[in-house]
Amino acid sequence: MNTLTLNPGRLAALGRSELTLLVRNRAAVALAVLMPLLMVFVLRSSLSGAEGAEAVGEATLTGGTGMVLILVVHMNLVSAYVARREELVLKRLRTGEANDLEILAGTALPAAALALGQIAVLAVAGAAALNVRMPRNPLLLVAAVLAGIVLLAGLSALTSSLTRTVETAGLTTLPLFLATVLGSGLFVPADSLPDPVARLCELLPMSGVMTLVRAGWSGAGDADLVGAALVTLAWTVNTVFAVQRWFRWEPRR
Repeated sequence: MNTLTLNPGRLAALGRSELTLLVRNRAAVALAVLMPLLMVFVLRSSLSGAEGAEAVGEATLTGGTGMVLILVVHMNLVSAYVARREELVLKRLRTGEANDLEILAGTALPAAALALGQIAVLAVAGAAALNVRMPRNPLLLVAAVLAGIVLLAGLSALTSSLTRTVETAGLTTLPLFLATVLGSGLFVPADSLPDPVARLCELLPMSGVMTLVRAGWSGAGDADLVGAALVTLAWTVNTVFAVQRWFRWEPRR
């Protein structure tokens, strides 16, 4: 990438353009808006046998937050990056004033804003509907969600380099989706897994983010949060370097 600076004006303009394209794609909007809600209901049903209504409610909301992040940000963004690349939009943007980071961040802005809005609604309406207290540490929850968005935006850009067409994005996004759902504590608590498997799952891309999200809801604060933050930071830094090296700006032939 040519520089890591951001111009707010150019970033906002790119975000507005991407939002217009997103709104025109009804399938993408439906996926971004409806799928997380459906997955939250599925998650609620899967946890219905757990002890304690409040514990079930909190697990539903934290799992729902993770589902919003992975579906709205990751799956939506991979398709967006691939579509803009194949339509030569990214190539044309690089000939203008916008730098590489602004182009990638501008493309990600609508998905990030949609995810933030859905998580806010989930936190308020979900807590009321499930009779769960509001997050005990809202600042930590916000920081965790923002960290997750940044990490997933980078992973989406990297995944798009392996994706030939928009139609195949569903396949290339599946590994991270499954790893997050099964290994990062969305459906199955990590501490219920065998110890060697649990330690391995702690190193998955979204495991640190989900640990911080759960701590934001419960208000817990211990040494595990330091490890979770370090795992998230390590994945983010390595993803940025990988995107700088391998992101594709030209259509794949």
